[in-house]
Amino acid sequence: MLLGSLNVVTYLLLILTALGTYASWWWTGDVRWSALALAAGVYVSASPRIVMEWNRAILLRLGRFRGAVPPGLFWVIPGLDTVVAMVDVRVRSTSFSAEKTLTKDTVPVNVDAVLFWVVTDAKRAILEVERFRETVSWAAQTTLRDVIGKTELVRMVCDRETLDNELRTIIDAKTSEWGITVQSVEIRDVQLPAALEDAMSRRAQADREKEARVILAQSEVLVAEQMEKAAQTYVHLPLAMQLRAMNMTYESIKERGALMVIPSGMADSLNVGIVGVAAAGFRREGGAS
Repeated sequence: MLLGSLNVVTYLLLILTALGTYASWWWTGDVRWSALALAAGVYVSASPRIVMEWNRAILLRLGRFRGAVPPGLFWVIPGLDTVVAMVDVRVRSTSFSAEKTLTKDTVPVNVDAVLFWVVTDAKRAILEVERFRETVSWAAQTTLRDVIGKTELVRMVCDRETLDNELRTIIDAKTSEWGITVQSVEIRDVQLPAALEDAMSRRAQADREKEARVILAQSEVLVAEQMEKAAQTYVHLPLAMQLRAMNMTYESIKERGALMVIPSGMADSLNVGIVGVAAAGFRREGGAS
């Protein structure tokens, strides 16, 4: 386990220490010099540290803060310096939720959200708060409950973007004192009670049905207006009415492919031989086929 935690520079120093100890013993033949060389080599080998690109090392010397070491190789004084933490400065995500929390209009809801945040000051994140990861999660959860209690259900369901921005602002105001910046908050899901969901579904269905009936009534009004205009035209132009009746009769016979029997009074009112015309049209269609 210890060897697995060592870095490349430490391995090289240990190898050089072993070679130097052997050379000292071979050259001088004195065990004391060899032991001294071995102790010095082991002490120096414990000094190098490597910080990854996405980390910042918090270094304390005799218990006092010395600095947040940037990425790369650095050296410590064994026994005096201590690396207490490696702080990841990449963007992190934290899931949090609020269960059975009452909204402003006393509706119990379950809300799931995710928080995206980043450590901008490694020193403050380590020295100002204990276990900052858990603290950020608790702060987000309590803020979510407070905001839900001040928000009505309709706004929570329909205006999530504004609610996300409000949560981000409040949480960031808390975490900025710890060297942590909240980039965004996203509400993933809002779960309502089953009975309330059923009632809202029935209400939405009733609203759609009402809208459909209103549209149908408006269509009937438009049709009636157009029919009124057509009737006025036929009153002033009787010939237009006759031509329309002839056209309707012909179209009916053409589509069905048979003769149509109409009352003689209708034929007399048109002053034309509709039956003859229809029959002639039917024969022409039959002959063409």
